Amino acid sequence: MSPVEVRIAPDLLRGRVAELGADITNAYRGTEPLLISLLHGSAVFLADLVREVPLALTVDFLAITRYEQGGGRARIVKDLDVDIRDRHVLIVEDIVDTGLRMAYLLQVLAMRSPASLRICAFLDRRVRRIAELPLDWVGFEVGDEYLVGYGLDLDGRLRHVPAVLAVPDRDAIAEDPEGAVAAALARSGPAGTVR
Repeated sequence: MSPVEVRIAPDLLRGRVAELGADITNAYRGTEPLLISLLHGSAVFLADLVREVPLALTVDFLAITRYEQGGGRARIVKDLDVDIRDRHVLIVEDIVDTGLRMAYLLQVLAMRSPASLRICAFLDRRVRRIAELPLDWVGFEVGDEYLVGYGLDLDGRLRHVPAVLAVPDRDAIAEDPEGAVAAALARSGPAGTVR
């Protein structure tokens, strides 16, 4: 088994982001939506998505701690700069897994009285779901494996990779993660698959 395998190739990824952008444009036509990106992972997805939504939209950013199971809870460490009251808000997230962090965020933002509150997740990892969530748009459903690229990182690295890759053994690529990713992309060619 290779230490890194392509799960979503760049062409497939770009095509799906364009489809999401078209759907979101139709849903928000006639409004000026506010897209909220959760730092840091979803910034790459957000940057591509807004280029596919030709509306008068605005963007803001939030940072939230991880939701610690067994007593801990999420908290906002970087809040929004704008008031969302009476705004059509779309949360843009890189990956939703347990749903606990997103459920917390939905609760917090709903108390601020937006006109609407929706979620667009690039990746949906349903196999880990604990809190059910209304995901309005999903790019791809993925399994329970460690993923990097397209905003997802390995110890702060590999967010820039224009594909999503699975890393079955993080220790196997510890010395040269960029080299392992480059080799996987070279092997995959243009097609790529989602598994």
